[in-house]
Amino acid sequence: MPDREERFRVMLDMVEALVGPEPRVLDLACGTGSITDRLLRRFPGATSTGVDLDPALLAIARGYFAGDERASFVAADLKDPGWTRALPHSSYDAVLTATALHWLHADPLTELYGRIAGLTRDGGVFMNADHMAHEGTPRIDAAERAHRHAGMDRAKAAGALDWEQWWAKAAEDPALAEPTAERYRIYGSHADGDMPSPDWHVRTLLAAGFGEARAVWASPSDTLVLALK
Repeated sequence: MPDREERFRVMLDMVEALVGPEPRVLDLACGTGSITDRLLRRFPGATSTGVDLDPALLAIARGYFAGDERASFVAADLKDPGWTRALPHSSYDAVLTATALHWLHADPLTELYGRIAGLTRDGGVFMNADHMAHEGTPRIDAAERAHRHAGMDRAKAAGALDWEQWWAKAAEDPALAEPTAERYRIYGSHADGDMPSPDWHVRTLLAAGFGEARAVWASPSDTLVLALK
């Protein structure tokens, strides 16, 4: 994924700037714990709660962070109105997510943003780094997509696994075979959500109860939107 580490660096820069170096963090749709890993390496005094529905990715996260009391993981469906009751804390200094919420359509994402606002303490921060479409730039978008996919094709030709191949390998792994089968029972192949514009995210976060919101980083394909409670 292009610029992956850069988005994480900016995200953690803004965590430090707004809530300090020892935050209580909610890693939303955490997957294997990519954000949590970088958070705890940079801020040893931080703690993180990872939440996801995918049993295979949670199995990897729990195995990787086994024995680290700073990290805990919760299985919950973000489309379930009661998912916040599964969390160990009622409020967080920072709620962070990357390349995940585009799986949701606009209406459930709007509802999720309202719940995130309720979890973020006053003065706390929410950040979402994800695919976000832009209006009125079809030629730029087409060129960016073609260039990005050409790079992906080169990486695959050099031996990198694509999405389907990675999951096929997971299904063959003794520790991941059953969680992967359960994952496909939950999700199917791949969910199709929406990719609204950065302006949509800003407006929706402000309406949800955040006091300020704007984009703080962007690549040709992705944008990091920050909202301050």
